[in-house]
Amino acid sequence: MNYGFIAGAVSALLVSSALVTPAVADEVKLPSTIAWTAYNTGTTGYNQSVAIGKALKDKYGVSLRVVPGKNDISRLTPLRTGKVQFVANGGATYFASEGVSLFAAREWGPMKLRLLMSATSNANLQVGTAKDANIKTYADLKGKRVAYVIGSDALNIGTEAILAFGGLTWDDVTKVEFPGYGASWKGLLNNQVDAAFASTVSGPTRKLEASPRGIYWPAMPASDAEGWARLSKVAPYIIPHTATDGSGNISKETPVEGAGYPYPILITLAKQDPVLVYSMTKSIHVTYPDFENAMPALIGWSLERQSFQWAVPYHEAAIKYWKEIGAWTGEMQKHNDGLIARQDVLAAAWATMEAKNISDDDAYKVEWIKVRKAALTKAGMTL
Repeated sequence: MNYGFIAGAVSALLVSSALVTPAVADEVKLPSTIAWTAYNTGTTGYNQSVAIGKALKDKYGVSLRVVPGKNDISRLTPLRTGKVQFVANGGATYFASEGVSLFAAREWGPMKLRLLMSATSNANLQVGTAKDANIKTYADLKGKRVAYVIGSDALNIGTEAILAFGGLTWDDVTKVEFPGYGASWKGLLNNQVDAAFASTVSGPTRKLEASPRGIYWPAMPASDAEGWARLSKVAPYIIPHTATDGSGNISKETPVEGAGYPYPILITLAKQDPVLVYSMTKSIHVTYPDFENAMPALIGWSLERQSFQWAVPYHEAAIKYWKEIGAWTGEMQKHNDGLIARQDVLAAAWATMEAKNISDDDAYKVEWIKVRKAALTKAGMTL
């Protein structure tokens, strides 16, 4: 699967869309309190959520409760149980939708997730390294200590993909396990590890930058076709991206060719109240001018940077709003319909698993991967 976030393809369409007055548009109807989960406090995902919350409070009187989650499971569990309405998530959105990795477990399976919108900033999402470890390229990670965050597919598979870019696997490095994202970066500060996955603007990367260890982000030139081919086999949702915003060696004057995908990705369940989804989508877009300057990464929420053809479908109520302002095309709808059909195939395949009466959890996962592959192949869909 070669999923990319296609913001540039819609730029021309969106130039004047912010000025479009919809012929028929619903009003924003939000409850007094909304909750969503995000990455840990201090991360760019959490900080962006707080900034958006302030704008919503100022304009609509709505309180946004941002609940930090240390890993993918802790962020998505409250959504599944109805304790929060949304998640400001990362790459795990893809794994959960596909029912792979951690979400291949019997207590999970493929989830019918839906996007509202996302952010594509001037930052990269890749592996940062301690400058004193002298890692100039990702091939130099061989034999080094690399962070592995328990319960976080987005971080771990992202790291695995970066290792693949450098021609390495987890077997070529010393895997150091941590209970959460924040802990992994504290590990870098404390010289327990040499490299970890992050956004180049995440708060913990600034702390490492200011420490005696320092920070360095190796380049991932888009011209390295073999490296990117290896990476895509591990994480097809990651594509080349050049950062001009970040810690260490990244700035407007010294951009770094690296990797990225939309982050944060604001998601909900397919069954979520359409009035709430519509209102949340509209309210964030309408208040964008009020929060865009709160921090540099918030530029990613602008209309021109939306990723309308990514790896997980949009909610029908979000699409309603994007259509109203002229930002949604027939091509996008076709892509979205295909993603929903894919989720339906996966859901039907998952429904057959219970009758197999497999008691061993590991065997259950193995069988599910076989069933998943067979179902997608039969439907003529990529694996």
